[in-house]
Amino acid sequence: MSDTIPGGWTAFNFELTPEAKKVFAEAVELVGVKYTPFAFATQVVAGTNYCYLSQALPVVPNARLRVVKVYIYQPLPGQGQAHITQIVEINP
Repeated sequence: MSDTIPGGWTAFNFELTPEAKKVFAEAVELVGVKYTPFAFATQVVAGTNYCYLSQALPVVPNARLRVVKVYIYQPLPGQGQAHITQIVEINP
């Protein structure tokens, strides 16, 4: 039995699955910031929303390592490529 509410988010999983890694790599092609995901949650919609907890390190001297939530939408098969919908910094 699953504790997932229809349309709700799953709990964060700290072991990234091959599918979660693939979606992240496909969507995160930003220049200037290196994102390293360490956990993810999903939400099934018409496609799948992913929320990744990630380290974000700008590729500049003396950059400050940050922790962010990277939201990615993965459309249904044949309906487009995964893409970032939002990046939110997590502050202490």
